[in-house]
Amino acid sequence: MAARTKKRKTGPAVTGSVVLAFVAICGYLALEPRDQEPPGATDVRNVGEPNSTRGTGGGPADKGGTTWSRLAGPARSVLRDGDGRIVAVFTDGARTATLTGPARTFQEPASTPSKVSTTDWVRLMPEPWKAGAEKERWFGKWYAEYRDSKEDDLFAYAFQYVAGAPRKKDAQGVAYAGDANFGPLNTTGAEGGDLRLEQSDFYDYLGMTYPFRDGTVGQPETMRARSLDCSGFIRMVLGYRARYPLMASDDAGDGLPRTANGMARSKRGVDVLPLTGVGADSRPAAIDQLQPGDLVFFKLDTRTGQRLDHVGMVLGHDTEGHLIFVSSREEVNGPTIGDVGGSSRLDGDGYYARTLRSAKRL
Repeated sequence: MAARTKKRKTGPAVTGSVVLAFVAICGYLALEPRDQEPPGATDVRNVGEPNSTRGTGGGPADKGGTTWSRLAGPARSVLRDGDGRIVAVFTDGARTATLTGPARTFQEPASTPSKVSTTDWVRLMPEPWKAGAEKERWFGKWYAEYRDSKEDDLFAYAFQYVAGAPRKKDAQGVAYAGDANFGPLNTTGAEGGDLRLEQSDFYDYLGMTYPFRDGTVGQPETMRARSLDCSGFIRMVLGYRARYPLMASDDAGDGLPRTANGMARSKRGVDVLPLTGVGADSRPAAIDQLQPGDLVFFKLDTRTGQRLDHVGMVLGHDTEGHLIFVSSREEVNGPTIGDVGGSSRLDGDGYYARTLRSAKRL
């Protein structure tokens, strides 16, 4: 595999110049026959809704008539209304929470017929969940603010970068949302035929320097303006927009790593589909544990060795019952739920279903 381009970071004056080699592994061979079903391939079964009956018994009702219960696989707390319908799901060790809210439909007709109509709203809590956290003060304050809120969540953020999304600017005039590219065109013919160059992080999209908590500073490259590779897209949505802590690389600092491989192997969050390997025999046999907002990791490119090389976020079931994810891809040139270059379904035996290797709930 050819060497990747290095991106330079400069730290504060007291620390001197720091060079961080970013290996933003999201690329893959553009000419690979992605949806060609191999002989004897077995479909992954479709995921069920997250209202499992494997609870440990209902908890006491709160003032609104709701009840709490505990479920396993992974360990989580589920809040139900007086009619037994799920109101929210909180997973031990994770900061993302799934709340039930007004129905929304996400679609991208230019690249897929799929439509995802959902009442799930995925938000970031100020602390990781643990059993009994519903009794803590921080949770009561947070839940009171977001239980009926229509404020943008992770899904709303994600769709602010798909094709045709309108540009949004902050008070300083920085365009923080709008139609994003995957990366600049690869005009050298290198990297095994990739259509576009990788390594476009959220600060490249923004066109502004970004100080990381370890003292290094991300320096944007002009040619990567308005661009987000697969992991850069996730870092934009979860990090810059939702304020999840970010690392400057896969090694420096504490937070969400830079690459898909770094995220998958990070100790952050909860492994809902544990990584057992990168080969075809390490494909998960079932995906019942997945829920909206989970990060899913793929092995697409043999050139990346033992590294996972693509990441996306579970969006939900489409109107035909298939589980769909959103990610930034080079064929569509940006964030998408589209099927250009491979079906976005995680169930069945399409390209991304076959190359799925693990999943994490942050």
